[in-house]
Amino acid sequence: MQILVKIIISLIVILAATSIGKRIPSAAGLIGVMPLTGALVLVWVYLENRGDSQIMQDFAKGALWGILPSILFFLAAFVCFKKHLPLHTVLVASFGAWIAAAIVHQWMLK
Repeated sequence: MQILVKIIISLIVILAATSIGKRIPSAAGLIGVMPLTGALVLVWVYLENRGDSQIMQDFAKGALWGILPSILFFLAAFVCFKKHLPLHTVLVASFGAWIAAAIVHQWMLK
């Protein structure tokens, strides 16, 4: 049942963002990266680990430093869209930037 609740809540957030994106793309972008997603994951991690403070601290630290790879993802997307590149190229470049930054992220947090 818990996984179904997770799926439904996540689906609602995604559907709301895409629905708003049709009329106000910048607002949809804000919703897509808002702390709501992080807060939902924080709640799930908390519940699944009985509030273990070390796990919660590690999660918060990973999320905090994880902002940098996400910024690089959207920066690459922005630059690619500005150059009028097709979506598949934008996604490959963006995920490439994110993966490279995520590898550095994980290396630095060890």
